[in-house]
Amino acid sequence: MKRLFRSAFMAAVLACVAIAALPAAAQTPPNVLVVGQIAEPQSLDPHTVTATNDFRILVNIYDGLVRFKDGTLEVEPALAESWIISEDGKTYTFKLRKGVKFHDGSQFDAEAVKFNFDRMLKKDHPFYSTGPFPLSFNFASLKAVNAIDEHTVEFKLNEAFAPFLSNLAYPTGLIVSPSAVEEHEKAYGRSPSGTGPFKFVEWVSNQRVIVERNPDYWGGAANLEAVVFRPITDANTRVAEMMAGGIDVMMEVPPDNLATFRQDANFTVAEQAGPHVWFAILNTRDGAFADKRVRQAANYAVNKETLVDDVLQGTATVAAGPIPPAFNWIASEVKPYAYDPEKAKALLAEAGVESPQLTFYVTEGGSGMLDPITMGAAIQADLQAVGFTVKIETYEWNTFLGRVNPGLAGKADMAEMAWMTNDPDTVPYLTLRTDAMPDKGGFNSGYYSNPKVDELLEKARTSTDQAERAKLYGEVQSIVHDDAPWLFVANWKQNAVTAARVQSFKLQPSFLLNLHGVTKQ
Repeated sequence: MKRLFRSAFMAAVLACVAIAALPAAAQTPPNVLVVGQIAEPQSLDPHTVTATNDFRILVNIYDGLVRFKDGTLEVEPALAESWIISEDGKTYTFKLRKGVKFHDGSQFDAEAVKFNFDRMLKKDHPFYSTGPFPLSFNFASLKAVNAIDEHTVEFKLNEAFAPFLSNLAYPTGLIVSPSAVEEHEKAYGRSPSGTGPFKFVEWVSNQRVIVERNPDYWGGAANLEAVVFRPITDANTRVAEMMAGGIDVMMEVPPDNLATFRQDANFTVAEQAGPHVWFAILNTRDGAFADKRVRQAANYAVNKETLVDDVLQGTATVAAGPIPPAFNWIASEVKPYAYDPEKAKALLAEAGVESPQLTFYVTEGGSGMLDPITMGAAIQADLQAVGFTVKIETYEWNTFLGRVNPGLAGKADMAEMAWMTNDPDTVPYLTLRTDAMPDKGGFNSGYYSNPKVDELLEKARTSTDQAERAKLYGEVQSIVHDDAPWLFVANWKQNAVTAARVQSFKLQPSFLLNLHGVTKQ
């Protein structure tokens, strides 16, 4: 009977693949949600990926010990029912839910939690080789994870670390099945097993990832029978599929199409501000951008107001630095660079640079990338108007990451990038510290280094005083703004569009995509 059901289920779901060729009246299968994603996932192992595009799938397959409360960045219980923090902020003790099993049937317990963090952090762990684990930086403060008993796990930190709970709620803190990792090893990312509301069914590269309802979910079974995540990298194609009924949800609507969807009763547009920053990494190690004056010139040269008002059509605001304004408790008075082409030309002359030659990496589309080809062309035009010569090289998202993440030295002078985060610590710590350069496992692909910024970041992440953290991150924002290791561009208001038959769909400030409560009529 189970085999017969699965065959019927798969037949219905696989019908989704052909829908793109059908006329506008096409309908996706009943109670199966089809989500148009912006790119192919890199992996379904939450510890090995960095893109929000992947996270949107993963948070439906897995749970963490904690999660973000609906509509906020506040932390609430998930696989942990409760926790106690020691007075010195160095010990977190979690009481785990009982009776929870992974999708493969193995038991969720304290030993499973310990396995997850040891795998990411201990080089001598037998499954450390299933990495790399690029965001394990989030847990660098961990000294030990101890299974006290079956349902109690203790985290020992080297020092107090303010973002610890928030980092546990981020997808790098999702809990994978040790049994599945042991079985599949390096191939685990193609055969995932979590405890979440949906179970993995299949992944066909460049076509679909399918998950089905977990009837035994500890939080109650989901309303949807299944979800199909389809990678549709071309924005115009995603729009056409949405209009034709080939998908039920479209992530990241091009600004040009928002008004059309808003005016059509067959669709609902969702928007949500969150902690996002869109920028261009500048290569501070070699080439023209090794000189701060040239980096500042680039920031004055680009008309960001035009970019957010015309290209992005009001779906973003102009960025001032690496810390998004969503963290409005940060004590910062830093304003964005003004559009001042004459100032840009003067700085280039002061630096003794004439017609600097730049190679600019642009992506076709990716997680939070905000119309990257059009944005790249507009940035190129503004830079060239003040004397730069800019050559654009365009890559598919995963290929793009493969070129950017190892560092720009000897390859490019600048590269588009976007980050969505959960704490003001995350982005500068992973992308701007001296010890976060690519050869040390971080994402500082432009090789920026300022010892004062390093010092401030270390102080801020260990402080338990929120007012002090606010002041320290304000200083980071000010120094980095002046040093200009990036071309600061935009802070995005994320969006999505759903078919009218989709109900209870929400976007979250975390930029994650929780589909547990979604229904489809």
